[in-house]
Amino acid sequence: MKKFLATVLFAAATLTGFSAQAGAIDDAMKAGTLRVGMDPTYMPFEMTNKRGEIIGFEVDLLKAMAKAMGVKLELVSTGYDGIIPALLTNKFDMIGSGMTLTQERNLRLNFSEPFIVVGQTLLIRKDLEGKIKTYKDLNDPQYRITSKVGTTGEMVAKKLISKAKYNGFDNEQEAVLDVVNGKADAFIYDAPYNVVAVNKAGAGKLVYLDEPFTYEPLAFGLKKGDYDSINWINNWLQQIRHDGTYDRLHAKWFKSTAWLKDME
Repeated sequence: MKKFLATVLFAAATLTGFSAQAGAIDDAMKAGTLRVGMDPTYMPFEMTNKRGEIIGFEVDLLKAMAKAMGVKLELVSTGYDGIIPALLTNKFDMIGSGMTLTQERNLRLNFSEPFIVVGQTLLIRKDLEGKIKTYKDLNDPQYRITSKVGTTGEMVAKKLISKAKYNGFDNEQEAVLDVVNGKADAFIYDAPYNVVAVNKAGAGKLVYLDEPFTYEPLAFGLKKGDYDSINWINNWLQQIRHDGTYDRLHAKWFKSTAWLKDME
């Protein structure tokens, strides 16, 4: 009976991912480096400054995480549309790239608790001010909309604004410029990015509709079955929310614009 029970438990553990393999945190501890996949184009979470350094709110969170682990942080620059396959083929230990925790992605990944909640908003051509008041007004074949491919901006555009013509871009800047140049009518993206982009890239030709129309928790993504790493990261998130670290970093990137002078 004991032998039978041990066999059943081992089989169940294997099926549910509780194998003898080490998780992302254990691997990073052994290697001395936490490797994080990131597409550094999402202001103010992760972006490249004029010196070629990757900076941002999520970058600072990850630096604090690596410090708490006693390891170095290595940021692995990866295109967003290929970031999940790259994780699953061991190109890095986890995803830290402004990723929204969606049910679809959760079928492929495990996620930590959210470290922030954002929502999709709109940047529209200035001459449409007053005519376009919500995303619903764009749901018409006469309008052209854009976002970054592989993001929830693209998902939302195709799901909620499906009647409009859609053209996606590999990065946010190109998509915004498509609206600035009058080739598209609206850019759909997360509020923290749009609130900066309207002035930084808008050239006075954009209007920001700042009411979020989706609920999007951002979280760190790991391989399925890596529950030990999820447990450690969640406990770490709770710690920094109560010791002042989170509030300090949030204020640095969301309540101040001093970091803009480091951007190109």
